[in-house]
Amino acid sequence: MARALVLLAALLLVGSAVPAARAVFPPSLIMDMAKILLDNYCSPERLVGMEEAIAAASSNTEILSVDDPQALSAMLTEGVKSTIGDPRVAVTYEPGYAPPPAPPTLTDLPPEQVAAMLQGTVKVEVMEGNVGYLRIQHIIGEEMAQQIGPLLIQYVWDVILPTSALVLDLRFTATGELSGIPYIVSYFTDAEPLIHIDTVYDRPSDTTTELMSMPALMGARYGTTKPLVLLTSAGTRGIAEDVAYSLQSLKRATLVGEHTAGGSVQIDKMKVGDTDFYVSVPVAKSTNPVTGKTWEVVGVTPDVEVAAEDALDVALRIINLRAQIPELLQASGALVAENYAFESVGADVSEKLAALAASGEYDMINSKEDLEVKLSADLQKLSGDKSLTTTSNTPALPPMNPTPEMFIELIKVSFHTDILENNIGYLRFDMFGDFEQVKAIAQVVVEHVWNKVVDTDALIVDLRNNVGGPTTSIAGFCSYFFDADKEIVLDKLYDRPTGTTQVMVTLPELTGKRYGTQKSLLILTSGVTAGAAEEFVFIMKRLGRAMIIGETTAGGSHPPVTFRVGESSLFLSIPITHSDTSQGPAWEGAGIAPHIPVPADAALDTAKGILNKHFAGQK
Repeated sequence: MARALVLLAALLLVGSAVPAARAVFPPSLIMDMAKILLDNYCSPERLVGMEEAIAAASSNTEILSVDDPQALSAMLTEGVKSTIGDPRVAVTYEPGYAPPPAPPTLTDLPPEQVAAMLQGTVKVEVMEGNVGYLRIQHIIGEEMAQQIGPLLIQYVWDVILPTSALVLDLRFTATGELSGIPYIVSYFTDAEPLIHIDTVYDRPSDTTTELMSMPALMGARYGTTKPLVLLTSAGTRGIAEDVAYSLQSLKRATLVGEHTAGGSVQIDKMKVGDTDFYVSVPVAKSTNPVTGKTWEVVGVTPDVEVAAEDALDVALRIINLRAQIPELLQASGALVAENYAFESVGADVSEKLAALAASGEYDMINSKEDLEVKLSADLQKLSGDKSLTTTSNTPALPPMNPTPEMFIELIKVSFHTDILENNIGYLRFDMFGDFEQVKAIAQVVVEHVWNKVVDTDALIVDLRNNVGGPTTSIAGFCSYFFDADKEIVLDKLYDRPTGTTQVMVTLPELTGKRYGTQKSLLILTSGVTAGAAEEFVFIMKRLGRAMIIGETTAGGSHPPVTFRVGESSLFLSIPITHSDTSQGPAWEGAGIAPHIPVPADAALDTAKGILNKHFAGQK
């Protein structure tokens, strides 16, 4: 009731600033217009209480003193729009208006004339790559389609049906018939089961119609498997919007182009009493059964939003990409099966990836970026390995030739050392380097880093922020914490592509002094600790040489290798090496649990507390 009173107030008082004068238009104008809305507007819940409001406001006719009918219609339009909140409602003054003629009956026209009319409103073409193109300017209803069905099949559908993919262009479609919606949609669905396409409520008749897919059609169906891309523009309106939204909601079409107009499934223009004023009223409303929402007023948002003039080119790129996807997925699965570090996992991932591809999981991919994101997510989910992913083919940086001074500054930034209470050493670094590079600067590292902590009575190695790097220097780093008189097997690394196993052992000769096996070694970890850092932690924990404090590590991998997928621009990052699993489960993908689990930010204090207590007990 309150909303309806506001509506009538907007209609009757919008001209209150106009000086009182003789009414130019009949007093019944406002009431007749309100009655039209009351009986025909598609959302009557917005007009509850209008009848009482009409009676209460019927004596106020000040607005009718406006002598310009165009100004009056603009005032009335603004009042209704602002109150109902529906931009589709409009009041117009149109002397001499005549309703548009009914569409012609085509059954009596010669076939040549009907064919010419068809070719003037429908454009059909088979483009490069056997891609069909169909542009429709008006969506005909089922009755008309039945009348001209044989010609539609001959001149349009028989051309489109053999194509491998279809671009349906609705950028220029602003008119259509309601019964054309299930007729078009059905050609892109299966005959069974029937699909609920749309629900349309008609206000004048107070009836609700469920639009269902059609079990029988003229000609064969295009089916559900071939790519369908639908083009839209800001001018796509009404029934065309319904077709677009229905196919999008059913995940049968990808929409490319601009946000649509946000029209109505049906707008009627009604004469107000015995005047030349007309009210355009949305008399029906659409509710999509899949989303529970409507495209009316708000329009349809395309899946890929681009300028209308660019939509066709983008659509063709999408179709071309989708044509390549089955082969790309097959090649990706083969690369994983042949190279992934754990053979059984690689085979399983490959098989399940093929099943995903066959199930249609990749049918709606719109760009190479979308493909990379989805493929990465699927590879990681299927393998449980965050390191198995798509990647960019980043070229290697050219070798640098830094001066000795630059080396020293780089090392000072890369390593952090400290001597804590009770002569406890602290060493932090956040990435492992390649063995050959480290070997070349080993003396510099020893002088500016290692010699600061090597003579301490215990050492804390902080790897909480260490993200990994090459594993080639692991053997050398581990060797500092073992004695020189005995070769220790640190790990056995299985290389999947070659099927060989490399035995990693301590090095007999090192630059600088060893820390040895007698002094305490504590290693700090976090969920960030990954890759080469995990390999170091894995070795030192398995051999009982260090106490691990902090959080379970990231569960990364040995440095993965980049593989190109076929001749494409798609690349995979695949871990090809795994550590020895003969004495326990692998750390790759699972991480390494600490001896003493504590939050990462508490790990250093915990380590210092343990060592300080130990040294206090020795005194």
